Parts: sequence; structure tokens; C-alpha cells
Amino acid sequence: MGEKFLTLSEFNLEGNFLGFTGKKPRKLKYLSLAVPSGDVLVKLPKKLRGSLSSSLEIGEPINIYGVCKLNKYTGTIKLKAYQVIVSNRIAEIASPPAKIMVCQKAGCVKRGGKGLLSELEKTLCDRGLRDKVEIEHTDCQKRCSSAPNCVLMLGKKKYKKIHPEAIATLLESYLTDEHPCITGDR
Repeated sequence: MGEKFLTLSEFNLEGNFLGFTGKKPRKLKYLSLAVPSGDVLVKLPKKLRGSLSSSLEIGEPINIYGVCKLNKYTGTIKLKAYQVIVSNRIAEIASPPAKIMVCQKAGCVKRGGKGLLSELEKTLCDRGLRDKVEIEHTDCQKRCSSAPNCVLMLGKKKYKKIHPEAIATLLESYLTDEHPCITGDR
């Protein structure tokens, strides 16, 4: 079985903001937009909802960029935004932060977990990356046979069993690539 939705294309809509809607009160998942052909509902990712809900005014002209998807079972088309431009302000999906999870349970600590943690912090400090990544001390990661355990999370990607130097290199390339972020006036 494949995915439920097939990506058709990207879209760019220009229109006037009509308001937010959702199936439940306080769960405003959709942005209503008046375009020349009628009103359109565009799904907003959670990361965009907070920044837009306090800054948009009814009737304000906006541009929405997103992806158009087709539900293969029902034949319905769904529009999902990844960027909304209001005047000179741009709101985009923020890239998930980089996170390193290091196991600090007894088995990993005995097999070099403390050393891995200190080497990791030293390597990141040497390259000026320490403040750009969150290091989380975790409980057992259920991979005791390969202790000490460390997982690097870059967005939705996971990297396991990698050396601190490799972590720093991956982190540098992740942070220097073009990743969207929430920005104010440009």
C-alpha cells in the first residue's frame, strides 16, 4: 500500500484573507482566502498557525505558496501551505531544530557514554556549533549491544552510531543549507 495523498504540484495563490477555520473551536487548521474564482481553504502547518493568527487582519492581501495533493481514494484535492507572505513579512515552516540524544543509563555510561558526551560537546564547541544544537540526556535507547548510544536528529532524519566529528560535519552541512525559518520584515 502506498500513501493516501499524491503530490500534484506546487501552487501560488494571491487573494484576501477571510479568516481561520477548523473543525473544532480553537483548532484553527485552515486559512480561508478570497480569490477571483471563489473562496479557498488552505491547510496551515502547526508552525505557521501561531505566527499568523496574531498578525493577519481580515481583508488583508496575502500570497500563499504550498503543495497541492490529491486523495487517491476520495478524489479530493487538498492545499497545504508552506509559506505565507503578508506585505513584506514572510512566514514559513521553521525547520525542526537539530538535537543530539545521548543515552545516560548505566550500561552506556559504563561503556563510554560520559566520554562520548564530553567529546561531543568539545567537538561542537571547537567548531562553534554548541549553541545551535540541543543535547538531550536520555534513558535507555534499547540498543545496549552497541553502547554507548547517541542519536543525531536533523529535522526528520535520524543518524545512529556516528562519531562526534561526523556529527559535527553533518550538523554544519544541515545548518548551512537553505532551511526555511520564521522571519520578520525583510
